[in-house]
Amino acid sequence: MTVGWLPDEPGELFGEGAEAAEAYGVLTVDVPAASWTAALTAARDRLGCAFFDWLSAVDEPGTGFLVCAHVVAVGAPPRRLLLRTTVPHEAPALPTATGVYAGAAWHERETHEMFGVDFPGHPGLTPLLLPEAFEGHPLRKDFVLASRVVKAWPGAKEPGESEHGGPKRRQMLPPGVPDPNEWGPLKGQLPPAPARRARAAGAPARAERRAPRRDRAADEGGER
Repeated sequence: MTVGWLPDEPGELFGEGAEAAEAYGVLTVDVPAASWTAALTAARDRLGCAFFDWLSAVDEPGTGFLVCAHVVAVGAPPRRLLLRTTVPHEAPALPTATGVYAGAAWHERETHEMFGVDFPGHPGLTPLLLPEAFEGHPLRKDFVLASRVVKAWPGAKEPGESEHGGPKRRQMLPPGVPDPNEWGPLKGQLPPAPARRARAAGAPARAERRAPRRDRAADEGGER
């Protein structure tokens, strides 16, 4: 069964185990890591995807690193293809794409630097963005932010509060910030986020408790 603008079934074009889906005008094809170079070659030679756009990765805890390459068949309209494959967290490695798309060289250097994915066959995975003495891969989910080790995340203490002061104010999650106990790598490992205390039944609203504002003009008129 063909998908999107593919002329043949995904397995016929990209090899055994290939799966395809289309959404929002982008055709996505997932292939095994062993078929990575062959799939890129098929995209270029059989589908006309001669334009290399970008390559990067996503750290998926418990699964591995999802390496993605976006290529385009230039035309009217252009046909976009997103090729993806997964490598394990332990010693992640994927054959370089530079033999198929020379423009992948810088992207693989960045992915190697930020995620620690190795690309055997690359002409030189030298640092691209980080200082040479930098240790670790900052886009991995398990990378520890040194600044948060030295200083707690903002909001851990109220401004002006000492280490052993009195009770601190009730803390609330900022709007749009998900509860880290319900979403993220620490899901289910943290206490629930503080909730706003419900108003007692029958308690008047703040606007109702506020004293009525005096009319200055009326007061001045009354004094006259």
